[in-house]
Amino acid sequence: MKELDFAKIGKKIKEVRISRRLTQEYVANATDVNTSHISNIENNRVKVSLSTLVQICNALDTTVDYILADEYNQPSTVIEHEILKEVQQCSLETQKQILKIIKALQ
Repeated sequence: MKELDFAKIGKKIKEVRISRRLTQEYVANATDVNTSHISNIENNRVKVSLSTLVQICNALDTTVDYILADEYNQPSTVIEHEILKEVQQCSLETQKQILKIIKALQ
């Protein structure tokens, strides 16, 4: 069994936090941990626990699935991958608008 890539997980957490324009202090307060612990997670100095990961995802208004997406095999087509890549670069507000559009088209 492949080990989780905690460096990638930390990087993804940091990317989401920055895209939401949130500070490490905000995330730390929301998750009841020290700011240094958030920094250590983002920079792969410690492994994030499952409970802390869930709290971080809640603070970032994202899902554990999104953060861990690279950690498991999921079947997807090339177009799904390209769409996901583009959506990930959008702001939260734009992502919400895209979701509404997709739902309206179905």
